[in-house]
Order: sequence, then C-alpha cells, then structure tokens
Amino acid sequence: MSTLAISTSITTSRRRVVNVRHRTLTMAKARALIVAAMFAMVALAALLRIAWLGLFLEGGHQFSFADALTPTRGEIVDRNGEVLARDFSAYALWFKPDEMEDGPPLVHRREEVARALVLIFPDLSYREVMTKLASKKGVHLRERILPEEANRVYALGEPAIQVPREPDRIYPQGSMAAHVLGFVDPDARGQVGMESYFDEYLTGEQTRTQPAQLSIDVRVQGALEDELGWGMAMSNAKGAAGVILDVDTGEIVALASLPAFNPNKVVANDKWVSEDMARQGHAANVFNRVTNQVYELGSTFKPITVAAALDAGTIRDLGKRYSTSPIQIGRFSIKDSHAMGGSLNVPEILIHSSNIGTAHIADELGGVRLKHSMAALGMNERPYIELPAKGFPLWPSGKWARLTSMTVAFGHGIAVTPLHLASAYAALVNGGVWRPATLRKLSPSQVPAGRRVFKAATSAKMRQMLRMIVVYGTGRKADAPGFRIGGKTGSAEKPGVGGYRRSSLVSTFAAAFPMDRPRYVVIAMLDEPQGTLATSGQRTAAWNAAPVVARVVPRIGPILGIMPDETRDVDISDLMPLIPGGSAQ
Repeated sequence: MSTLAISTSITTSRRRVVNVRHRTLTMAKARALIVAAMFAMVALAALLRIAWLGLFLEGGHQFSFADALTPTRGEIVDRNGEVLARDFSAYALWFKPDEMEDGPPLVHRREEVARALVLIFPDLSYREVMTKLASKKGVHLRERILPEEANRVYALGEPAIQVPREPDRIYPQGSMAAHVLGFVDPDARGQVGMESYFDEYLTGEQTRTQPAQLSIDVRVQGALEDELGWGMAMSNAKGAAGVILDVDTGEIVALASLPAFNPNKVVANDKWVSEDMARQGHAANVFNRVTNQVYELGSTFKPITVAAALDAGTIRDLGKRYSTSPIQIGRFSIKDSHAMGGSLNVPEILIHSSNIGTAHIADELGGVRLKHSMAALGMNERPYIELPAKGFPLWPSGKWARLTSMTVAFGHGIAVTPLHLASAYAALVNGGVWRPATLRKLSPSQVPAGRRVFKAATSAKMRQMLRMIVVYGTGRKADAPGFRIGGKTGSAEKPGVGGYRRSSLVSTFAAAFPMDRPRYVVIAMLDEPQGTLATSGQRTAAWNAAPVVARVVPRIGPILGIMPDETRDVDISDLMPLIPGGSAQ
C-alpha cells in the first residue's frame, strides 16, 4: 500500500473517532440536560406546592406567609408598652395509644412507662398515669412541661409518649392585674377580662400583630395591689378592692381585687379555675370586687349629697347649722355614732361625718333632685367599663320616700360598685363633668366630652371640703405630706338576715389628689376588716382604708408626674372660720 493510501486511512479513522466522541459527548450533554430539566420540574413543582400552601389552607382560606411568623393571639400591653400577656410556644406531654404496639408485653410496657414518667414528674400519680395509659384515645398527661423535662421524655424512646409544641398564653406579671386581663381557655378564647373584650382584635389576621394597649400602668398597679395587701394583713380583712382613675379622661390607671388569682394556672372547667386553685379554696378569687360586687359604701356618699344640694341651691350658706338630735321617722331612727354637740354646719357635717346632718340636707334637697343627681352619676346602671362582669346597682325604684332620700344621702339603701364611686368622685373634683371609665388607653382626641353633673363652682367648694376632711376630720390618717390629698371615709354595716350585721363592715376611703389641681381619684376598700392590734382595735375606714391611701399616693405620685410640694395646697382660708379651733374632735 502506498504512503498516500496509508495517510488517508489514518485520517479517516481519526475522523471516525472524533465523530464518535462528539456523538457520545452530545448524548451525555443531552442526558444531563434531561436530568437537570427533571430536577428543575420537581423543584418547580415543590415551589408551586409551597406557594399554594402559603396562599391557601384547606377549605380555601387565605393567609399570608407572615402568619407563620406571628402568634395566633396578639399581645396585651400596659400604657407604656410593658407586656402583660403574650403567646409562647411550650411543650405538652401527650399519650398516643396508636403508637404503642399491641401484644402480651403491653401491660408491662405501660407499667415501665408509668414508672419512668413518675420519676421525671414526681408530682404525678402512678395510678392516674396508668389509668390514662389504658385509654384508647389520645390524652394529655401534662399540659405544660419544661424543655429539660422534654429531653428526659425523649430519652425514654417510647413513641407513644410525645411532647409536641403547643401555643400557650403567658402572663409575665403573674397574678398582677389578673382581674383586668382575665385569661384564655384551652380553646384560646378570651374569658372574664380584657382577653374577652379584645378577643376578636387579638385573633384577627390584620390586627393581631398590633398589641392591644390598656390604660393601666403596671408600676401603679403593683403599688396599689401591694398596699391593699398590706391593708388586708393589718386589719385581717377577707378581701380588698381599689381603683386609681384619671379624673380628666376616665382612664383607669390601676384596678385591683384581692385576693387575686394567677391567670397562668387557670384552665377550663365548670368554674373556670384550675384544680390547683380549687384545692386551695380560691375559686371565688376570679370574682371582681371592683366592677361586679355592689356594696353600700356608707359615708363616702355624703360629699355627693352636699354637692347636689349646693348645685340645687338648697344650701346657700355653708355656715347654716343643722340639729344633731336623732331623727325619728315612723319606727326608724337616724343617729350618729357618737354625740357631736347640738348642731353642725356643712363643713363640720362632713368633717365629723354626721348621718343626722346629711339627712337634714337631703330632706331639704328632696328625693326627686337627689335621685336625679345620683342617676346623672350613673348610680342606677351597670358601671361603664369594658370588662364583661359588671354588677347592677341596688337602686331604690319608684318615687323616693323621705326616709329613702335620707338614708341614700349617707350611703345606705343604695348599693353600687367601687368603680361607680370612683367615677362619681372624679366628677366631684374635676369641675363637675362625669365621664365613663375605660381600660383602654385614650389619645387626646378620644377623650369623651362627658356630661356636666355639677357646676364648676360646686366642684371647687367640694375640693376645699374634701381637703378639710383629711386635714381636720375623719380622714386624717390618709394625709401624705406634700400630696394635698382630699377624701372621705365610709364605714357601712353589711346587710344580712333580719337587718344589718354590726360585726361585718365595708370600710372605704374615696380620695383625690392633689386637691389644688386634682389629677387622680384613689379608692381603697377593705371587706370585713377586724379590729387588730395594728388598727388599735378599730374596724372603721379611718383606721384601715385611709392609711392605705396615705401609703399608696406617695408611691404612685412621682410615677404619674406628681412630686410632693409642701409649699402648695388648696386654699381653704374662707372656710376656716366655720370650724372653730381649726380641728375636729
């Protein structure tokens, strides 16, 4: 074969090899593209599925991707943004019987699991755990467990014992403001307090990311609860209630009912209290003494009666003297707790807290006008507040007879909540305008105009006389230097079978401060205080409720921007000649 032929053959072979390699490479690339396309299609399908799940739940319900990052229930915060309630993901302990294999060793396995769980949770009963493990349905073994406890449960390696994470409602402040907040049931529905009022807002898709803001200040709330607890301890009272109210807006800065409950421990049953609370006898603690219980609040009504008479013009001269002889109407007699001399003028009636003098003022005023004034203050209807539990007053119906008017004038024969009293005292000192109480923080534009109940001049006179009660009268133990407190004591016997019970009192001090420019009303009430060594054996408001106010005001004043100033006070110089000696007995 010639050299040319050999060269041609080699070239042809090389071309064939190159062509084969090219076809092989092309085929490999095609296969790679096919595989990549398949992966891309799978990835695209997965992305589309994720997008579908992100846009639609089962049933066609839409939600945003942000739902996965937001709690199922929004936060509740105080007026300064302090968190009072929030959702938190927590571990629960479940038994799933379907995950436990059948067979002869089943009973032994249950026994082993029960023993292991009791070692992890010593407060669990072995007998109760065994009963639950015999269930054919999934059952909670424990509502909430700690992360370290969950790790120990995982280590058991029992698939039937599971620790899923569930949303839980946490109240970081514990029992503080419990009656304001309420709680949520196991179905995440708000109950009792503002959890109930804000239920729709807190669970709304568009609103749950924005906290519900309350008017209360957690610092003021803590001080009020602390001092009411002190008052209960000093007087051995069975309960207490208190309110701190902004006189110009109606915003409640603090509201407390004691004894309290811990909303973290509340679960749903017939009484909406946990088994632990029931065992301790605290089932009644969920009941709110401030808004849901009505009381005869006694002498705290006397300033309201005097203000109504001033407004109506039946009192034109504060120096007019009224007899202090007992008043006999039929078989009823109106008396004072002790002799107060032959007669008293209007400031003295309030300073000495005379039932007889107040009855004379009410008699001159008449039942029609007194009833109108009380109704204007909302005393004939449930209190204005967002809380669902609101007590209806015991209100004398029909035309008020002479005796009815006289007894209502000093707080007997009519029963209202402490919140009614707080709103009435706000109108008494703020210039005469009544506004509904609220637990929602209000902007200046949201403050209601309210309704005028008293003339501004009447309110000014009442500020003077309320201050005189604290300086010279029954409210002296409520005084706090520099804070210009004014107020009135009220000690009322509780009604019972066959009449009033002398051994059971409701002791209340209704106050406002500072009286030269009132900003806040403070109500402190003790339910059935006892005469103790700390109260010198006395059960009246002058000895137990008034000191609570004297202790709480200096604590909350600086928090609320009111600093003590002993160079200022409301001017009572024009009334001083009406109280000989400038002091009370």
